[in-house]
Amino acid sequence: VTGVLRGPGGAVRGVRTDRGDVHAPAVVNAAGPWGGEVAALADVHLPVLPRRGYVLVTEPLPPRIRHKVYAADYVADVASDSAALQTSPVVEGTAAGPVLIGASRERVGFDRSVSLPALRALAAGATRLFPFLARVRALRTYAGFRPYLPDHLPAIGADPRAPGLFHACGHEGAGIGLSTGTGHLIAALLTGAAPALDLTPFRPDRFCPEAR
Repeated sequence: VTGVLRGPGGAVRGVRTDRGDVHAPAVVNAAGPWGGEVAALADVHLPVLPRRGYVLVTEPLPPRIRHKVYAADYVADVASDSAALQTSPVVEGTAAGPVLIGASRERVGFDRSVSLPALRALAAGATRLFPFLARVRALRTYAGFRPYLPDHLPAIGADPRAPGLFHACGHEGAGIGLSTGTGHLIAALLTGAAPALDLTPFRPDRFCPEAR
């Protein structure tokens, strides 16, 4: 998507892409960490920022970690507004044998470069929870970007500043788990039905000074 098409009166009526224009009576911004950039194409402010996180993947192991295990400080890290590196151990075994080790958070834009301090912190946190992991090799790591909004709530619903534009983004690390519910809410709005949840806390324009 490279632009937003507007109709009479400024209503959103589709998108411009590098493969041509797509016309539609409504546009849903479900662009994850790029949600703020898509909103800007429609001349509306939505302060979605990428929050980088890494996962370490170990060599395959016999089943020893049968549940996802979180350290208590994970909750505080999720709720933090800090842009600096934060890590809290999250360790999960997989059916194939490798163990997944997280979790880190930092706001560094869309920088995908490897951060050795972050990876060392993840490994140290995991071995505090499960000391046997100190003897296990990490085979690879990967990074991703959580779509962060300053109040830690997603933007869900119609944007009154751009009629025809709907937002479904900003879920941070919970997007996969909340995707089905978000889809039902957006579908209700698009079909004129009453959503099953009060969407006031998730208003896309809540970050504008005049909305406070």
